[in-house]
Amino acid sequence: MPDTVPLIDLVHEDAHLLVLNKPAGLLCVPGRGEDKQDCLSARAVQRWPDALVVHRLDMATSGLVLMARGAAMQRALGDAFANRTVHKRYEAVVDGAMPVRDEWSVIDAPLIADWPRRPLQKVDPAGKPSLTRWRALSSSVSNGCNGAATHVLLEPLTGRSHQLRVHLLSIGHPILGDALYGSAQVQARAPRLLLHASELSFVHPATQQMLNFESAPAFSLSTARP
Repeated sequence: MPDTVPLIDLVHEDAHLLVLNKPAGLLCVPGRGEDKQDCLSARAVQRWPDALVVHRLDMATSGLVLMARGAAMQRALGDAFANRTVHKRYEAVVDGAMPVRDEWSVIDAPLIADWPRRPLQKVDPAGKPSLTRWRALSSSVSNGCNGAATHVLLEPLTGRSHQLRVHLLSIGHPILGDALYGSAQVQARAPRLLLHASELSFVHPATQQMLNFESAPAFSLSTARP
């Protein structure tokens, strides 16, 4: 009988938690409709029946996802995220040239749901406080000013929906391939959303060991189209 269990990119497994590498285009949890039932959590439960969701990545975003094994560990890891003791780092390729330097910059822009266009978010003074650290790693110009792109590191200090995508858009550098927030030109410059959750660091709630996991993105600055 052929193996019908969908493939899972396992980064770490122990008796208490899992770290998985989610591909772009796969939901973290089931959506509405029969065509949206295949997702990372459903695949995980087939292999680890006690696997529970702790946090999510957007469907278009790839990278590291942490899952708990059992309700007690889900609560403990959920508290760690709520208390901002989980270090998260992302990598993205964005439109335009950003200054490359060693110092980190901060985007401080409150976010709120854009109700007429749900599930989109927008910057609004009445929104929830939202902070993102960023640092440009490298920049290239392949076709004049219009062909510029920048590879950036991102650290969300808060966990708002679509935070990284909206924050980068707000400073004039949307993520390439972003079908929700990018213009037609921005969408056409990449085959997918060029956003990847590349690092997770946290204290293991059961062992008190400091854990650090890294995952390199499948894209680079050269992925950007002119």
